[in-house]
Amino acid sequence: MSFVVRFTPKSMSSEKYDQVIKQLEAAGAAAPKGRIFHVAFGPKEALRVSDIWDTQENFDRFGQVLMPIMQEIGVDPGAPEFIEVHNLIRGT
Repeated sequence: MSFVVRFTPKSMSSEKYDQVIKQLEAAGAAAPKGRIFHVAFGPKEALRVSDIWDTQENFDRFGQVLMPIMQEIGVDPGAPEFIEVHNLIRGT
């Protein structure tokens, strides 16, 4: 069952977000298996992130790559919110 995971990390500036993305790209994890959608949004000094994932297993696998990168950059991801998807309509 697909789910939404929402992060409201402490101290996630757009600069730190961009650093995380660059390191994920370098690790070959910028487009991880099972992530259906990703969006970063909000004020440049306090970005939030929402993803849609196909399974918990794929999310957990990605977290093993993501969390050390975030720790290295100095971003506390906080406690994510998990929400079951009722319906998903893909755009064209």
